[in-house]
Amino acid sequence: MIAVACLPRMADRKEDLLQQRLAKLGRIRAQGIDPYPTTYRRTCTNQEALGAFLLREDSPDAIGAPPVKLAGRITSHRPMGKATFMDLRDGSAKIQLYFKRDTLGADKYAMLKELDLGDIIGVTGRTFRTHTGEITLDASDFTILCKALQPPPEKWHGLTDVEKRYRQRYVDLISNEDVRRIFLLRSQLVAAVRRFLDARGFMETETPVLQSTAGGALARPFITHHNALDRDFYLRIATELHLKRLLIGGFDKVYELGRIFRNEGISTKHNPEFTSLETYEAYADYRDVMAMVEEMVSCVARDVLGTLQVAYNGSTIDFTPPWHRMTLRDAIIRYSGVDFEDYPDADSLRRKTHEIGVRADERAGRGKLIDELLSTFVEPNLVQPTFLLDYPVELSPLAKRKPDNPRLVERFEGFAGGIEIANAFTELNDPQDQRERFAEQLRRREAGDEEAEMPDEDFLLALEYGMPPAGGLGVGIDRLVMLLTDQQSIREVILFPQLRSKE
Repeated sequence: MIAVACLPRMADRKEDLLQQRLAKLGRIRAQGIDPYPTTYRRTCTNQEALGAFLLREDSPDAIGAPPVKLAGRITSHRPMGKATFMDLRDGSAKIQLYFKRDTLGADKYAMLKELDLGDIIGVTGRTFRTHTGEITLDASDFTILCKALQPPPEKWHGLTDVEKRYRQRYVDLISNEDVRRIFLLRSQLVAAVRRFLDARGFMETETPVLQSTAGGALARPFITHHNALDRDFYLRIATELHLKRLLIGGFDKVYELGRIFRNEGISTKHNPEFTSLETYEAYADYRDVMAMVEEMVSCVARDVLGTLQVAYNGSTIDFTPPWHRMTLRDAIIRYSGVDFEDYPDADSLRRKTHEIGVRADERAGRGKLIDELLSTFVEPNLVQPTFLLDYPVELSPLAKRKPDNPRLVERFEGFAGGIEIANAFTELNDPQDQRERFAEQLRRREAGDEEAEMPDEDFLLALEYGMPPAGGLGVGIDRLVMLLTDQQSIREVILFPQLRSKE
């Protein structure tokens, strides 16, 4: 009852703050000042101003600091009679501002009272170092660039309500420096991945988001309607089948960094919309791809963090190649005690999984049951980077069978920190085998498995023109960012994650 009683008072206080800011906005306009001008020509960023001051300070021949024009958001406001200190933050850094009544004049100095936390201003002045040692801009003039009507989080200590942080990410970014740092690193990571692949001769491509068949993965798709064509399309669940078409067309190395959509559950590791990297290389197999993955991840970690030893969830993960390798079968035996080769059909394996407490869907096939054993018993134990090799054919309808064991395929998954970050195959290029695999997936779909692979007749036709032997790879970019920024929820590394409707 106490919390409910507080709600109106909190709402009233927020409304009072809004009215106070609206009153200030009115007074600013009454003086003929436009509080939302069209532009402002700053001469440098805050970080550049700080760096230039340090260079001059270290130079014995330096002359006085030249005037600069900075711009940013007010994050601290400390009036002290005839002087006022503020903190100004732009996208690069924070710098302290020093306003004096004698410098600005009485009328201009009085305008400082109309400014609030969160307002965006432009400031002209020269940098100096205060007696406390802080580099500061001695302001000779300022311009109001944007009057903020909504106040920032209380006392600028940061937005702490997790739901509100995700729903109002712009406020989260304004108030939480650590959050801005995560998304800056994410941008650097994506750029580093592109540099790595470009240097190896891969060509970046773009494939359709709207697809007539949702193929390339075992997942439930989103469906949308195209009005002009009067037909339904699927949002892609993978880029695989179109990228393989490009191999058939004669491009030997292709990749795509793009958004993928899967109409499935939400968890700390899953978001319905996520970013995936897929690469395909002609005349390579899954072992070639394995070597490329450990090299790529280690290079990216070194580029963006400067180290291969990364703190994650209380552990230190070492991405130095080579990574540990073990077969999926050996891993499941080691961590669950179950050898799936002893259970050649779904019914016998289901009985065994029930004995050890794994309650899978009664309609689940043998491959799905093996995947449940992997996710339940094995995955949480794979903290250091590890490749699991050689998966059942039931789990991998697009991968090539192992020559010495046709019940398995040449596939690996890469894990670190207890989460999957990579998935790769030696790609199936036999059109007849692929057709048979699709037929089996269709039978599963008709039996109620909504995640079964959809047959793609155009892709089968493309395979009949001939696809070279190839190695393919998928990497979850969001999960890789999680590992490199020590975040245990995927929502922390996606700018605008999907959320339930606000009541």
